Amino acid sequence: MESYGNLLRKTREEKNLDLVKISREISIEKRYLEGLENEDSSVFPGEAYLVGFLKNYSNYLELDTELVLKLYHNKQIQESPLPEGLYEKKSSKRILPFLIPVAIFVVFVVTISILLIFKKKDNNDSELVVSENSKENKYEIDKTKFVKRVYKGDQLLVPTQSDGKIILTVRDTLSSFGIDTPSGIFYVDLAEESELDIDGDNVSDMIIYVSDISSTDEKRGAEISVLLRQGTNRDVMATEIKDIPNASEIKTKRPYKVILEDNRAYPFTLNASFRGPCLFRDKVDNANSVETYFNRGEVFTATARNGIRLWISNNNTVKMTIIADSRSFDLDIGVAGQIMVEDIKWIKDTDGKYKLVVIELD
Repeated sequence: MESYGNLLRKTREEKNLDLVKISREISIEKRYLEGLENEDSSVFPGEAYLVGFLKNYSNYLELDTELVLKLYHNKQIQESPLPEGLYEKKSSKRILPFLIPVAIFVVFVVTISILLIFKKKDNNDSELVVSENSKENKYEIDKTKFVKRVYKGDQLLVPTQSDGKIILTVRDTLSSFGIDTPSGIFYVDLAEESELDIDGDNVSDMIIYVSDISSTDEKRGAEISVLLRQGTNRDVMATEIKDIPNASEIKTKRPYKVILEDNRAYPFTLNASFRGPCLFRDKVDNANSVETYFNRGEVFTATARNGIRLWISNNNTVKMTIIADSRSFDLDIGVAGQIMVEDIKWIKDTDGKYKLVVIELD
């Protein structure tokens, strides 16, 4: 049977992927990826790290994670030292012919026992997952971040401005996370975040991020993060036209990027999801700047009338999306380790049109 290390290396080479690129995209150091391909457990701080990295790497390569883990456990069994006592000291030449078949039989029994133990453990794990979801659960969603492993049939209760609740039901936990809402069915893939308009008013109501989901067993559920967008009144959040600068007033050595242009300016929302550790500071309109340290899987959202200034310690770890006039715009991601300072704001051009732009600052 093929070893897990050879399977990882062969698949990566078939896809013409480079370890440096993979390391950057899944935030696992290159030396650990090499350790997995070389089946060298000595480079890892502990087995938990090895197994976790092995899951992430096999998922990235679109391999059957369960198969890769079984190959790893089989190797562990083969390399386990024979229990003390299976070796019998040579006492006399007379009993040697008798001891050899006895030793072979004992080794066979021990090997079968170990395999049965692992199989029983896998079965117990599966039963545990099922028992956790023996009945559908209901979760109240509030302004705080919601992080939970949910299962098919579970419900999320989302508050509305009229003090009522919108019921969202988990529809699918296999490969992609699916959820039923009053405005339709939404699907979110692994390691992706998605804006959801759950009441059909063309305004995003919440962000869902999927951090873990099985591609082979829906009974294992899906681990998700949910963050409600703060409801905003368009009249109260009206853009201050007097605060919008003219294009000629923008002083920068680099050309700015236009996200959209319109005959009017209006509030917009920034959504950011993090693929790795990042020190992130934001200044919305004229408010004070806020500095936060985000980890992998966390999300940030803010709505601005005129503009947002961002300081980002590692630009490649952040996926950013702008929501404006019910449309979404993905922002370019910089290189790994890049420190970025930028403005996202409205400006007024010489033709009288308003433009929402991204300006990189020195």
